[in-house]
Amino acid sequence: MLRNFSKPSFSARGFLKKTAWALGITVWVLFAFALAQALLYAVLYGLQHLGVSFGWVNDTLLNTIYSAVVYLLTIALVVGVPALLHKKKTTLRELGLSQMPRWVDLLWVPAGIIAYLILTSIITAIAKYALPFVDYTQAQDTGFVGLSSHFQYFLAFFTLVIVAPMAEEIIFRGYLFGKLRRFIPTLVAALLTSAAFGLAHLQWNVGLDVFALSLVLCLLRAGTGSLWPSILLHMTKNMVAFYFLFINTSLLSTLGG
Repeated sequence: MLRNFSKPSFSARGFLKKTAWALGITVWVLFAFALAQALLYAVLYGLQHLGVSFGWVNDTLLNTIYSAVVYLLTIALVVGVPALLHKKKTTLRELGLSQMPRWVDLLWVPAGIIAYLILTSIITAIAKYALPFVDYTQAQDTGFVGLSSHFQYFLAFFTLVIVAPMAEEIIFRGYLFGKLRRFIPTLVAALLTSAAFGLAHLQWNVGLDVFALSLVLCLLRAGTGSLWPSILLHMTKNMVAFYFLFINTSLLSTLGG
């Protein structure tokens, strides 16, 4: 009788320990992302109090630099702090970046786009029924407004279509999802990663959309063993969004009713 009772108890302790680790890693990634923004803001605030003026810097250029530094600092914190404190280094293989991108990685993009469109439609339909208080027409805050020159459009494109997808894939599908799969089942890890990714966007309607996108990205990461298909799909999705948000806004208004 003692054996029968002790075995489930041990499994329960192991389950609770793995769950605690999984939640801890997720919270750590979100905290690191917020901390990176807070640290950079503190630096800029301190420089302004020292008399340094940023009035000569174009807002679009400043936003590009700010975004790039935040992403780089977040990656440094997420990967570097555990390596320093616990001697747990994260390799390129663990991030899914041990090999260069291949042409075959592009073949996953069309299938991924279709899966994402179907999934986001289903999730949005359910959310509209379950969460009627959410404004599903709210525009996404990209940080880029009033673009007026080719250079500014290039900076916005570079930030939103190149930098953001690569950095977010490394942070969420590379690091977070990769670590979570060591403690919890792949599907649960995908759900937790996607929930964290949606939460990081700080907008209900955008969060639901990127939650659906993240599920597809996680499955690509798990199925291919590489992060590059996820990066390419994320870039493609952001490229389409960039076109509607900045190039052909009238078409977006027409599609929206």
